[in-house]
This record gives sequence, C-alpha cells and structure tokens, in this order.
Amino acid sequence: MYSLAINAIIFIKKFGTPLFCNSLTGEVTMQAFLKGTSISTKPPLTKDRGVAATARSSGENKKAKPVPWVEKYRPKCVDEVAFQEEVVAVLKKSLEGADLPNLLFYGPPGTGKTSTILAAARELFGPELFRLRVLELNASDERGIQVVREKVKNFAQLTVSGSRSDGKPCPPFKIVILDEADSMTSAAQAALRRTMEKESKTTRFCLICNYVSRIIEPLTSRCSKFRFKPLSDKIQQQRLLDIADKEHVKVSNEGIAYLVKVSEGDLRKAITFLQSATRLTGGKEVTEKVITDIAGDLIDEGHAATQLVNQLHDVVVENNLSDKQKSIITEKLAEVDKCLADGADEHLQLISLCATVMQQLTQNC
Repeated sequence: MYSLAINAIIFIKKFGTPLFCNSLTGEVTMQAFLKGTSISTKPPLTKDRGVAATARSSGENKKAKPVPWVEKYRPKCVDEVAFQEEVVAVLKKSLEGADLPNLLFYGPPGTGKTSTILAAARELFGPELFRLRVLELNASDERGIQVVREKVKNFAQLTVSGSRSDGKPCPPFKIVILDEADSMTSAAQAALRRTMEKESKTTRFCLICNYVSRIIEPLTSRCSKFRFKPLSDKIQQQRLLDIADKEHVKVSNEGIAYLVKVSEGDLRKAITFLQSATRLTGGKEVTEKVITDIAGDLIDEGHAATQLVNQLHDVVVENNLSDKQKSIITEKLAEVDKCLADGADEHLQLISLCATVMQQLTQNC
C-alpha cells in the first residue's frame, strides 16, 4: 500500500493528472504507469497531424548514413581512375567493343586496382545489371578450393540475358572479381584454372593481388596483366585537396604534404587518415601535428622495422621474463621477421608484435 502511494505521488508530479480520474484516459494512463509501461504525454493525433508526423518520420528514416570517404569518393567510371594511364587506355578500348579479356591487376595497395575493375563493370553493365552480373570475393577470407568449387563455379555456370535500359550494348558475359588472389591456396588456384577454361564464353575473371609471383603460371598465362604503380605525390595532393574541399575541411599545406609522405603512395591510406584527422579535430584545421598523432610511429622517425626486431630480440632474451613468455615473444619475432622479408607492411607488423609483447607483459603483472 505504501509503494502504491509513492507511485501515485510520482505520477501526479510527473503528469499533473488527478490520482483518481473518472475519464477513460486517466484510468488507462494510471494503470500503465503502475505497470511500468511507457506513457506518452503527447495529445492524440488528428488525421492531418498524423499524416504530417508520418511524413516527417519517414523523412528522418531516409537520412543518409555516414559513408567512409574511401567508398564515397571511389571512381564511378574508368576516366576517374588516377595515375594509371596505360591501364585506363586499354580498358577504354575494350569497353568500346563491349568485350573484356581475363585480367590480372597487381601492384601496391591503395593504387586503384579494385576501383578500376568496379568502374569498368559499371560502364559495361549499367547500374541495373551491375549487381546481377558481378561477383566480388575477397580471396584472403574465402581462399579455399571449396569456394572455387561452389561460389565461383555456380556463378560462372549461370546464363545471362537482358539488355540495358539506356540502349547501350550489354556484353553476354559476367565478371568474377577475386581480390587479394595471392592469398588463395595453390589447390584453389589450380581449380580456378579449369573453371576459367570451361566458362570462357559466359564469364570473365579479374584477379587482383599485391604480389604477382604468388599466382601460379597457368593462371597468369590466361590473363592480360596490368601493373598498378604507386601514385605520385602531386596526384595524391590533388585528390586529397578535392576531397577536403567537398567535405568543407580545413587542411594546412604542411598537413597535406605529411599525409602524402606517411601514405607512401597508398591513396586509400591517405584518405582514411584525412577522415580520421577531421573527426579528431572536430571541425578545426587539420595540421601536420594532428596527422602525426594519428599516423606517427617509429617508422616515421626513420627506424627500420628489421633493426627494431633484432634489438628487441636481445632485450627479450636478457630480460627477467618467464621461459613461456620469452618463447611466445621470440616466436612472434621470428614470424614478423619472416613477414618483413616477404615484403609485408612494416607498420602492421610492428603493431602486431607490440600487441603480443604487451599481452605477455600484462600477464606478468
């Protein structure tokens, strides 16, 4: 009874309604309050107000979701691809005849390999047929032979039909894009070779990789190979300034120059750093110091990653750690050293190494 009285007092203070109300609305509201359900204090909607509220809520639901700038400013056509003149020229000739060979794009990350084939596919098929005619797989995640036998083979065997609504010629084939194909197993690559042969009339393949040496010879011989070179500093600066202008971001000249420096020809990394710096500053000018806070590490100070690995090995061996901790850290050091020798990214390898060291050190606390 005491709790009921307390609830009634809270109800009166909150809603200004008499405790015992003879109206139907008052009784329902009081019962709902005591049961703990949510209560609306807004007046009932008339027909006109209800329509207006519905229209307003639907407009709010259609509010554009934030998109990473890398995707937002990805080239929509082949002509927008930056600094790859040879590749663009050959692709434009192929697009004019509505035909395309099997392709192999290789080169450093962030140079436009995936963007180029996606832009070419949009020009070939148009926006209506693009989703139906293109299968994009990240081979680093789906790299086994089972993927080739199921997803790729089943998609390649589908027949295609239909025409573009704008009247342009639509090629009678589909496109399979295998990103990071150098991560595929040898067995999967061998199985893909047979699929490329059998489905040559209905399917074109585009293999994308960083290291062409990791693609087996039977695959490379069936593709037209294009090397994507790192973007020049001038091209990167132009693209970054263009994005900054469209997003109304203030960036100092030193900030742009440092962005280009730390990205090392990787435009995707530079755009990501620019967006992160914009969020960090909260609308203020993006300076070199802000970029350093985001991208700065030991490599930017001129230290070689391999040298750090060797010196850290000596420190770990001489340090007062348990045998188990030393074995885990030295095993990680060996793994990082092997990856660096294979050409892996120094920044990512050092982050992975530091994470392992920190994990072992915290366990010792």
